[in-house]
Amino acid sequence: MLNLSRFKPRFWDHRDVASGPGNNHFSFRRKWLMIVAFTTVVTLAPLLVMTLVDYRLTRQAFESEATMGIARMVSNTWRNISFLLSQRRAALEFIARDNSLPDLLAPGRLDAILANLQGGMGGFVDLAVVDTDCTVQTYAGPVALRSRVKRTVCFDHAVANGFYISDVTVAQGQNHQLVVAIRHDLNSGGFFVLRSTLDAGLLDLPVLQLALDEGDDAFIVNSRGILQTPTRQYGRRFEKVLLTIPETVDGTQTSRTVDQVGRSVLMGIAPIPNSPFLLMMVRQESGIMDLWLKPRMRLIGFLLFSIAMILVSILGVATYLVNRIHAADQRRVQALHQVEYANKLSSIGRLASGVAHEINNPLAIINQKAGLIKDLFTINNDYSGNEKLMRLVDDVLASVHRCGTITRRLLDFARHMESSIEAVDIEAIIRQILDFMEKEAERRCIAVSVSVQGKIPTFDGDRGNIQQIFLNLINNAFAAMGDGGRLEIIIGRKGTTHIAVAVVDTGHGIPEADLKRVFEPFFSTRQGHGGTGLGLSVTYGMVSEMGGEIAVNSQINRGTRFMVTVPLKSPRMSSATACAIDPANKAGAGSPLTEEKTT
Repeated sequence: MLNLSRFKPRFWDHRDVASGPGNNHFSFRRKWLMIVAFTTVVTLAPLLVMTLVDYRLTRQAFESEATMGIARMVSNTWRNISFLLSQRRAALEFIARDNSLPDLLAPGRLDAILANLQGGMGGFVDLAVVDTDCTVQTYAGPVALRSRVKRTVCFDHAVANGFYISDVTVAQGQNHQLVVAIRHDLNSGGFFVLRSTLDAGLLDLPVLQLALDEGDDAFIVNSRGILQTPTRQYGRRFEKVLLTIPETVDGTQTSRTVDQVGRSVLMGIAPIPNSPFLLMMVRQESGIMDLWLKPRMRLIGFLLFSIAMILVSILGVATYLVNRIHAADQRRVQALHQVEYANKLSSIGRLASGVAHEINNPLAIINQKAGLIKDLFTINNDYSGNEKLMRLVDDVLASVHRCGTITRRLLDFARHMESSIEAVDIEAIIRQILDFMEKEAERRCIAVSVSVQGKIPTFDGDRGNIQQIFLNLINNAFAAMGDGGRLEIIIGRKGTTHIAVAVVDTGHGIPEADLKRVFEPFFSTRQGHGGTGLGLSVTYGMVSEMGGEIAVNSQINRGTRFMVTVPLKSPRMSSATACAIDPANKAGAGSPLTEEKTT
């Protein structure tokens, strides 16, 4: 028998009780049905009407669709080109802001920046720093282009307007290129111009990648109508296009005109912002109606097929959209819970700090008075020989010392609740967490062991986040184990760039079907037993933010292994603040941990 439940969307049986009391809960199923019904009526009604209208109305509708298609394609393409140019401009502005003028003038600095730009973004041919007298202070790129960096319209416009982009040009022995330049003002009152030559392929590629029909054409012209890219049938690069271009173009426009041989064409045109370029697309009007006339005799069959396809598309799109809404709603709830979770942690930290301080004061008094009593007993011969009294005083002092140790641990944890980057000893953090769990481990007869493979270096990181990561994992391990279990923590190196920590327990394990979901928000195998389903989700997010990885391996009734791998050098930190690796540990010092199954 066909099992239809596996095709049921995730939102189908979901009820959003957060919308308020009563029976009017937000229903994703009802919204899906409304979208399907409304879209079906709106979509199929025009289609059925179109089969009854005459040829003229059909022609007008199809031409309108063709015009909209040209407008959409032109609009999408100019956005792509605008993004490419804006990206390069932003890169130049970032370089100017991120580097002082002496840094840019340092030997080799501009060459390194150019190499990074060419490897990361592409399109950059050279870079030059030009001072207020239009003198090239430093240059990186082909030597043949250095002589072209001189006082030109490029420099004057960049100084006057802050940014300039030139028309496409060609240098002798070079590919087609265009020049961009920005002006960067200095705090001292002066300025310099950062100039770069770009490969004209940045303009060619988006146009060449358009899926055009035979007879269609797309190209870029400048404000004077000079072709900046190759065309199929309207001339070569640097020739004037033989089409009527409107004097002012505001946004994407479509119009009907006549080409150089008298054919009626539809033309779409759009300006590319912050540049002298216009994007044009031309489609012959004669081919538009052919696409409609050929299948006209089979219109009925095509209509039925279209209705079926439309219904399938509506169902698919409606399911996709409601799934996205459902996922967004889940992320919203997750974010609220995570904020609540973080606030609770912060409150617990402040409460622990306050309690520790309040307890420390009477402890100090008790310690002082007990010490004084012991001194008096020691001086007085009547009490110094009373072993029972002396033992009781020693017990009081030992208990005060133990309470002081506990309050110091609480203060240390509370001190690191706020996010800060500092030198981290991961072994010391893990042992500190285990000190807090010591009494529970003793009460439940849980054997805890920590093994360190090789020398583990310190590294710069967020101590509070690392504490939270391993506190969550150790708490989960304790919750998964019964009395008499065993917890093993193995710390070692993974190569020369990472530290790997395995948290292995002998608990009840995780079913294979749930392994893929353990890091999902609100998923918990302890429903009804205090599990919120956020601990591992938050842990996964913290490890990912550090640039590390976390993996899980488990077998039912045999245990679970969590493997946390963190880099010695966080990707969010610069090389100046990243922790250097101990030379003694190069070439694979220490035994790397492997993700083996727990038996």
